[in-house]
Amino acid sequence: MTRRSWVAGALAVSVAAGHVLYPVGLHLAARLRPVPEQPDPVDWPPLTVLIPAHLEVGVIAAKVRNVEENGYPGELEVLVVADGDPETAAVARAAGARVLLLEERHGKSQALNKGVPAASHEFVVLTDANNELGPGALAHLVAALSGEGVGAVAGEKLEGSGGELAYWRFESWIKRNEVRIWSTLGLDGGLCAVRRSAWRPIPTDISNDDFWVALDLMERGLRVTYEPRAVVSEESIGTLGMSWERRTRVLGGGLWVMWRKRQLLDPRRGFLSAQVWGHKLWRSTIGPLSHVALLALALGSLRTSRVARLFVAGHIAAAAALPAQEVGIRLPLPLRVSAQVLYLQMVALGGLLRFLRGDRVLQWKKPAR
Repeated sequence: MTRRSWVAGALAVSVAAGHVLYPVGLHLAARLRPVPEQPDPVDWPPLTVLIPAHLEVGVIAAKVRNVEENGYPGELEVLVVADGDPETAAVARAAGARVLLLEERHGKSQALNKGVPAASHEFVVLTDANNELGPGALAHLVAALSGEGVGAVAGEKLEGSGGELAYWRFESWIKRNEVRIWSTLGLDGGLCAVRRSAWRPIPTDISNDDFWVALDLMERGLRVTYEPRAVVSEESIGTLGMSWERRTRVLGGGLWVMWRKRQLLDPRRGFLSAQVWGHKLWRSTIGPLSHVALLALALGSLRTSRVARLFVAGHIAAAAALPAQEVGIRLPLPLRVSAQVLYLQMVALGGLLRFLRGDRVLQWKKPAR
């Protein structure tokens, strides 16, 4: 093999490390572990469902009803933290929720910092105002949170359709394998459960509240488990432009969390270190940068390599598929998958750029709902 071939092979391995090699290795290791089971509590503990809300006048009453009608068998408190939004507070109160009104907007992380200590009960479910809980989701979360050494439970998020939904299915598969070994990083703030006694305040410079909470709990030896039966559904965020803004913000904020928790990258941390590298960091930095380098190498080899021409042509087709899907054109599955992979790599590069330039948005603009 030529030197160029060796370089191309090394870059291809690097590109695949986060999206292929880590998941496959994780799955093989998880197959050696039994599937964890957690029986339902004999006596269901009282539960607080905490909903941080800003500009949610049009949806907050329906969300309160959705929580109350979820069928939780124990005592239930619905607590809405209205983040600088008296109108949402008034509607939530009229719907029967207990309301904590913050006079000024603090952002979601700090709204949670206010809300969790104010919860009346030890078990607290965090959920967003604009999604819908599946039947029995609260009971499933509480049962999982009752396990020994569990500090938090991740629910099952279903968002959008097509490539977007496939991404969330892929993340769920990773979480299912991670918890068979020990714990998962995949805590999503759209639906999760935490113990009030295990909560530590999220720092004021952190926007990715769920990722910080997961790492903080795991660093202290507490498990973050996953309950696939606790389903929450959310509509797609919409256009590619809106998705780009949110995803790059989340990835940039996630890199800041990893920088703040960089001691966990030490291989001596064992499986936790491998998770941070494999599940998050490589996918967000080295993998997409290797992808760019591999594409540049292919562009320089167009005249001499058929493989390079196919590689570049595939990128052109995937790039063309993105706006085609935006206008509703139905495309073959391989092309949809290729477009999603390309988009995720572009998003990772955008998030990396936002991190490097210090673009940390703590109170992002959002449409009124």
